[in-house]
Amino acid sequence: MRRSAFLLAVLAAPLALAACATPQGPIEVTRFVDPAGAARLGQGKVFVESAPGSIDGLEAAPYKAAVAAELTRLGYRESDRAGAGQIAQVRIDRFTQGPVGRRSPVSVGVGGSAGSYGSGVGLGVGINLGGGPRPTTGTQLGVTLRDARAAAAAPNLWEGRADIRTTDKSPLADRNANAQALAAALFRDFPGRSGETVQVRAE
Repeated sequence: MRRSAFLLAVLAAPLALAACATPQGPIEVTRFVDPAGAARLGQGKVFVESAPGSIDGLEAAPYKAAVAAELTRLGYRESDRAGAGQIAQVRIDRFTQGPVGRRSPVSVGVGGSAGSYGSGVGLGVGINLGGGPRPTTGTQLGVTLRDARAAAAAPNLWEGRADIRTTDKSPLADRNANAQALAAALFRDFPGRSGETVQVRAE
């Protein structure tokens, strides 16, 4: 019995170290593309703002900055609102789930859809090999690209959302790292296949 327990401890140690060293994930990404507006994506001037109903300020700033950096990489030029041809609206939803499955919000954003298609954030529980279940934090980054001069009821040119779950021991628990990982995953292979959900490894 004692020998078996020792062997289990030895085998579990590398797994525990790997779990601490590796960012959690994967990041689940879903995109939707309006066929009529696909040719306009990845070009022109864009203004990045918080989505209606989502908070702004310091808590949302890392996510908006990460989205702006990705859009610039894709060929957009960041602009003020008056000069923009497209508007990128950013929504953040974060929550925690404890070991018993209780969900509680985190003060980064409010729940809700990421545009006309709606959204939902799944739940997960991370397992801490050193001491039982560990609470996880779920984060969803939602972005919509709209024609700056279109009517409010007009369809979005593009819409996407990226979800990840992390524990407090994950490198991606840091807000800046979290924002950059989600934005990079969301805009990988832009614009993506409409309606397809893919899993992207967190880096």
